Amino acid sequence: MGKNVTQKLIENHLAEGRMTPGEEIGLKIDQTLTQDATGTLVMLEFEAIGLPRVQTELSVQYVDHNLLQEDFKNPDDHLFLRSACKKFGLWYSRPGNGVSHPVHMERFGVPGKTLLGSDSHTCAAGSLGMLAIGAGGLEVAMAMAGEPFYLKMPKVWGVKLVGEMPDWVSAKDVILEMLRRHDVDGGLGKIVEYHGPGLRFLTAMDRHVIANMGAELGATTTVFPSDDSVMAFLKSQGREQDFREILADPDAEYDEYEEINLSELEPLIALPSSPGNVVPVREVAGREIYQSYIGSSANPGLRDFAITAMIVDGKQTHDRVSFDVNPTSRQILENMTATGILGKLIHAGARLHQAGCGGCIGMGQAPATGRISLRTVPRNFPGRSGTSEDLVYLCSPETAAASALTGVITDPRTLSMACPRFTEPETALLNTEMLVAPAQEDEPYDLEKGPNIKPLPQLEPLSDTLEGPALLKVGDDISTDEILPAGAKVLPFRSNIPAISRFVFSPIDETYYERAMGYQKQGSFIVGGSNYGQGSSREHAALAPRYLGVKAVIAKSFARIHLQNLSNFGILPLIFANPDDWNKIAQGDRLSIPDVRNAIRQGNRIKVINLTKNETYETEHSMTHFQVEMVLAGSLINLVKQKES
Repeated sequence: MGKNVTQKLIENHLAEGRMTPGEEIGLKIDQTLTQDATGTLVMLEFEAIGLPRVQTELSVQYVDHNLLQEDFKNPDDHLFLRSACKKFGLWYSRPGNGVSHPVHMERFGVPGKTLLGSDSHTCAAGSLGMLAIGAGGLEVAMAMAGEPFYLKMPKVWGVKLVGEMPDWVSAKDVILEMLRRHDVDGGLGKIVEYHGPGLRFLTAMDRHVIANMGAELGATTTVFPSDDSVMAFLKSQGREQDFREILADPDAEYDEYEEINLSELEPLIALPSSPGNVVPVREVAGREIYQSYIGSSANPGLRDFAITAMIVDGKQTHDRVSFDVNPTSRQILENMTATGILGKLIHAGARLHQAGCGGCIGMGQAPATGRISLRTVPRNFPGRSGTSEDLVYLCSPETAAASALTGVITDPRTLSMACPRFTEPETALLNTEMLVAPAQEDEPYDLEKGPNIKPLPQLEPLSDTLEGPALLKVGDDISTDEILPAGAKVLPFRSNIPAISRFVFSPIDETYYERAMGYQKQGSFIVGGSNYGQGSSREHAALAPRYLGVKAVIAKSFARIHLQNLSNFGILPLIFANPDDWNKIAQGDRLSIPDVRNAIRQGNRIKVINLTKNETYETEHSMTHFQVEMVLAGSLINLVKQKES
């Protein structure tokens, strides 16, 4: 039996275990990616491990999230990250050089390699035939130290693409179709691998759009073959020597099968406030909009800006619409300038922002209260835009541009113009000057730590008995943005856990922090619904609650990365054996788990006692053996130190 691309990539990097779905495996990691919202903690964690240099083939630190400099905190952290890169042997991408994912694709992505990133959209590099996985920062720090990355072997979900996309339909509509069919948890425990004759119509950057938002499906990652499209992209970047063909064997099989006929797709749009709430654009056409936002890691290519420019060329966007253009890399911005794309956008009314994540994470460009914002970003969780009562819709550049002109949601097929065509240039205008190489191994370099950088909190091992109140009860699909929000107000405290913990659950319950501090030493519980912790990989959403005394989270199900982050920092993740038991627990009920250390060692069934109601609930954990050891030790760092001593 032949192998698919995913199996080939995993087989070539398998350090431990067998490629049997559900079994724990360890993967050798070739490259790591960190960004500034998570990278400060990663560097502090790597410092705590005690190694002088990274052990990977290549590690890169990007500064793309916290670019607003309202005070000293962000610039101080940028200097810290630069010094850590010099000292520990990482490349440093300077502020303003662009979003990590497209820049990594331009300059560092190599077919056949593994990439672990402390950003959930690291999976975008699957567009190049890489095995690229988003993870918690602590796992990335361990990979930088040369340790394998552990996970349960996912199922491989083969999605066959046939046909050719019609006019006004693009790659964003392909991934929105997947989300329309399967919602935000349809990819849990799976790697999505695209194959079939329809691939020949997708450039490498088209594939980036689809792979990037595989994170919104909840998938472990997305994989594309490394074929002629990848070769063309690498050649345009002056890196054809990095190309390696990696194709599925003709008789390759998959654990699950899907087919999308590209010819049958139409423009799609995700309604507030979930990437899975997808409908055809025509069904919501005519709704008045306030903002049209182009850019982000989900639509980062020159093509996306070029198509937008061709649609608005010689016209003016509606006077009510904020037409926001967020270039995704310095290199793309230079190419937009050289080709005249930028001039067309500016003339049409574009508000230009610096190359970075920007409004995608609520770092500026917040929309008006209760007004519709069309965005080409990957996520529209409540309040993520920076406006608490936001109405963010996710769509393609074609739909966003058409709607910017009319002032209402517009199916681009109704425009009185021919569908624009754009061909990627064979050779791009390159920019490598904003990437700073690490210092030589024998060159001493000191870390530059500003006053906002605080030591990691000490985390105690798991107690024999857990007891405390269910301090908060939440529903389904709670995102890490709701557990610990991003944005200009919060993220500058990313290297200061006591300070950032003040914002834990603030979008849901502004009283949570004060209530949690009252139980910090004793401990408390969180009760959650399905897909708890979806979205961003930020480990602050686990570490800050742990700092506030959370000992366990009991939910109907967990998002993959957040489950790992909870384990990394010693919070026990439990799943209701009977989901209906969620209804029986009230916020404030006092819960107890006696003899918990022995219970999780002996099996995966754990009894939770509701002392307030004199009830007992059956729960289970899905942790691997390695995750169990982390929780018992109190954190992954504690476990590593135990093994070293």
